[in-house]
Amino acid sequence: MQKTAFIAIVGCPNVGKSSILNRLLGQKIAIVSNKPQTTRTRIMGVLTKDETQLVFTDTPGFHRPKTKLGEKMIKAVSDSIGGVDACLMVVEGLSELRDSEKELIEKFKKQKMPTVLAINKIDLIENKEELMGRIMEMVQEYNFEAIVPVSAAKNDGINELMDELMKLAFPSEHFFPEDTLTDQPERVIASEIIREKMLRLLDKEIPHGVAVSIEKMRERTDTDLMDVEATIYCERESHKGIIIGKQGATLKRISTYARQDMEKFFGCRINLQCWVKVKEDWRNREGLIHNFGLD
Repeated sequence: MQKTAFIAIVGCPNVGKSSILNRLLGQKIAIVSNKPQTTRTRIMGVLTKDETQLVFTDTPGFHRPKTKLGEKMIKAVSDSIGGVDACLMVVEGLSELRDSEKELIEKFKKQKMPTVLAINKIDLIENKEELMGRIMEMVQEYNFEAIVPVSAAKNDGINELMDELMKLAFPSEHFFPEDTLTDQPERVIASEIIREKMLRLLDKEIPHGVAVSIEKMRERTDTDLMDVEATIYCERESHKGIIIGKQGATLKRISTYARQDMEKFFGCRINLQCWVKVKEDWRNREGLIHNFGLD
């Protein structure tokens, strides 16, 4: 008998939601970095294992928005919780319960949402009594279906987490073919790969003020080469100079690392060309947010 469950992955920024999704799927579809608010939109990942299909939605980190883009990110989280069968809540092992986490739990309570809790980054906990304290704290907040300590970085506890998530599935025909991995178009995946490299290589504030638009993505008919042209939009002229770097060195590093990841994902050689343009305060401009596909 086929079974299915739609599961939203929710939690505060930078707790490892995307890393856990990538581990569950066994392949990277969501970008990751050590900076908060890496994920901007809902990203769907599909895992089909025997007769069970889990459809995950990776959501932006739940936070207090400061821009129109931030408001849309929070709306994406709320919409996701309202349209799934269950949730996977991710928290850090060493942090205390945050106000935003309490807000999420209140949403679970209102909807009586079946929720599995993953306590991530346990590899950073030296005193396991601290982990037990965190577990007891969360037990008092909500009747979770299960609480699973994990380390996405070390791939520890992921199988146990998968077992608990499989229990959330109910009899239903599958909604996607067995070989489906994500609903993300190739252009979106390419743009996110470029943005990930910027998050890793640039200063803390600049990457949150950038968007990437794929202008061209075309396979050549006579070879296994794909031409990809991308425009990186930033909010200030000074940011443009930092992104390009001295004699174009920074932009070249971004492009090189992005090309390598694209070649792994798409399974062909990539000819990647990147340009940088300025769109001031684009995160507060509805039209530009829409044009970048972030609404």
